[in-house]
Amino acid sequence: MSLRTVFPLLFAMLLANCFTGEAHARYCGAASFNCCSSACSDQCSDPCPAPVCTMTCYKTVQETVWEPETYTCKKTVYDTICEPIPQNCTKTVYDQCYRDEPYTVCRPVYQTTYREEQYTVCRPVYQTTYREEQYTVSRPVYETHYREEQYTVCRPVYQTHYRESCYTVCKPVYQTCYREVCQTVFQTVSETHYRDVCQTTCRPVTETTYKTICTGEWKTETETIPGPTIQVTVQDPGCWEFDPCTCCCCYKPGPCRVECRQCPPTVCCRKVWVPREEQVPVTCTRWVQEVKHCQVPYTVCRQIPHTVTKQVPYTVCHMEQQVCRRQIPYTTCTMTQQVCTRRIPCRTCRMVSQVCTRRIPCTTCTMTQQVCTRRIPCTTCTMVQETKTRRVAYCTPRQVNYTTYTYQTRCVPREVCVTQTRCVPKTVCRQVPVTVCCPDPCAQKVCRRCR
Repeated sequence: MSLRTVFPLLFAMLLANCFTGEAHARYCGAASFNCCSSACSDQCSDPCPAPVCTMTCYKTVQETVWEPETYTCKKTVYDTICEPIPQNCTKTVYDQCYRDEPYTVCRPVYQTTYREEQYTVCRPVYQTTYREEQYTVSRPVYETHYREEQYTVCRPVYQTHYRESCYTVCKPVYQTCYREVCQTVFQTVSETHYRDVCQTTCRPVTETTYKTICTGEWKTETETIPGPTIQVTVQDPGCWEFDPCTCCCCYKPGPCRVECRQCPPTVCCRKVWVPREEQVPVTCTRWVQEVKHCQVPYTVCRQIPHTVTKQVPYTVCHMEQQVCRRQIPYTTCTMTQQVCTRRIPCRTCRMVSQVCTRRIPCTTCTMTQQVCTRRIPCTTCTMVQETKTRRVAYCTPRQVNYTTYTYQTRCVPREVCVTQTRCVPKTVCRQVPVTVCCPDPCAQKVCRRCR
């Protein structure tokens, strides 16, 4: 609540207290002694402070508030990159080869002979005969008849008529008129002048000096590492032995023995940096300034005004009424009766008897003896020695060059946009209620009368 509202309310309350009673009405509260009570007279006899009234008003207070604010900044991020470094190495590769080795085996040869044997079998013989038999069936016969029937339909007949209608339209009529307008135009006139200009040019001067730099080259060193010694189990070739119990040859493998073999050496290549110093010519170019004078033309333009009269067209439009006629179509419909004829089908069915003949089969079986001949096989086995060739595998070492890569890690910086939040101070105004003490004007009047 503002002060403008508080003071009128307080003043109205004071006037209401002053005009209560007859004495207040007679003396308007100015010369009456009844407004002072006994307590007030007691207080007036003693020196006492004037009574004080309180009122509430509002005061504007500024406060600082921290508000979050988002901003974008750049941040350096390091990415880890692996770079491959090639290294040339040599390794031993074993190729598998084959050689032919003859050996003797005993191969069984089987011979089959046949002997003939006769036997008697009974074979069934089937014979089929047919007999005729007659039977009667009834089949339906369908007939279709038609009868005529008349019916009446109503057919609509449409007719189109026209009636005249008058209407008024407003047609715009445009008329072009001209008026003279005076206009000032400017004509551009160009003039050429010359001024003296000093130009400074730079002329290149080349000088060659020699600079000592440290450089070098990579040299490849080869190192041979002997191979390890391994133990290999080797089996001797076996032989074929004839088994009289089974009348076939069995393969008997040879004995096994352990041999120590030296693996081929490994050749490793490594690169060594050999530094050296070189004299490198360095060419430096410096610029020498030179001043030159020359005449530079420049153009000056000025405007010369003159008056021109021209015809400016403008259009005037007025509306003219015109009566037009148009034909409006309308359609009438009348119903006309028409007699039509249609055929209604009627279907009848009657049964007709028919005699049919069918053949019934009769099968008889008789057994007939027959003499057959069969061949019985007899197998004999004989052992035949045969020389065969087998392929024996063996390994041949050879050196193969290959390249391996060693990966070196390094960091590469790059900038990334990052969004961050910070608090920004902001001043905010608000209304705060404040209690203010003010003296009562009526009480001061009463106290002065009492004195």
